[in-house]
Amino acid sequence: MRLLLIRHGQTPSNLKHLLDTAAPGPGLTPLGQDQAAALPQALAGETIDALYVSTLLRTQLTAAPLAAATGLEVQVRDGIRELVAGELEMRGDDEAAALYLSTAFAWSAGDVERRMPGGENGVEALGRFDSVVAEAARSGAETVAMVSHGAAIRMWVAARAANVDVPYASSRALGNTAVVVLSGSPDRGWQTLVWEGRPLGPEGTSPQDGGPAGEAVPTA
Repeated sequence: MRLLLIRHGQTPSNLKHLLDTAAPGPGLTPLGQDQAAALPQALAGETIDALYVSTLLRTQLTAAPLAAATGLEVQVRDGIRELVAGELEMRGDDEAAALYLSTAFAWSAGDVERRMPGGENGVEALGRFDSVVAEAARSGAETVAMVSHGAAIRMWVAARAANVDVPYASSRALGNTAVVVLSGSPDRGWQTLVWEGRPLGPEGTSPQDGGPAGEAVPTA
């Protein structure tokens, strides 16, 4: 199966650098709407058989132009929603962002019992994302697009793709509407084919406009 993991378009909370993970969450900024509108052309070379989104509003708004262009029914699944920030929710300081991402990437590295303060642990977060991917694989679809979230995508790919490790995923940004393309299956494993960190939309758009979940982690 070819799996396209697409981060949602820019939100007002992204611009404020907030860890905004609760449902239903914010909508899109005007730039986020432009980014969503650019998706059908950006993915015109893909023959997409199934389209999934999370239960958070921003993914559904991002996927709407793609659904209209392809005629696909949007399938809403809680399993690919953003990693729950718990006690860090709506914080915008660097300390909170660092703790959020370090916990997420600890899960990728195998420390799945670690818990986000007041939130989920790695068993729960990986398990719910795995379940949606497994459902898509069972459907027989050859190419599946999932509009998800920055931290969730980066964490899952670092945990499940054989050729992407934590240093790679954590040091590379994933801007709004950027895409990670993988090939494989839940049984055989996954290989990452493309990691596109640049966001779609007007020229000059920066991944740093996309909030903490998609930002590269500074290295010492």
